[in-house]
Amino acid sequence: MLVAALLATSLLFGGMVLYSFGFAAFLFTALPANVAGPTIRRAFPHFYLFVMLSAAAAAGLVWAHDALAAGLLALIVVTTIPARQVLMPAINRATDAGAKSRFKWLHGLSVAITLVHIGLAGVVLTRFLTTVLT
Repeated sequence: MLVAALLATSLLFGGMVLYSFGFAAFLFTALPANVAGPTIRRAFPHFYLFVMLSAAAAAGLVWAHDALAAGLLALIVVTTIPARQVLMPAINRATDAGAKSRFKWLHGLSVAITLVHIGLAGVVLTRFLTTVLT
């Protein structure tokens, strides 16, 4: 179970980093903005679903060995739900309405949440080295 928990957490961490710093950045450099924007908009619901499912799986797998790590992973799940269901639609509405300052604020909040999620997953990975696997 521990190896599966480690792999699930690694998948979560790597997937969030790749999506945030690889895929999204690549789209906006490789495609015109009028194509990249709608493409990333279609990808975000899947990204958030990936985050929720992989974090939930990792939390379930590590629970018996490290309740704090499981709690941090569960926090990622719980905070991803409003990001997907409330924040993402608000960002899309701001984009559609041409409300640039609102978009920038909401997008900044989305980026901050994702960075916190990446940091929390990193903390959990570090706990594997310092508490779970020792």
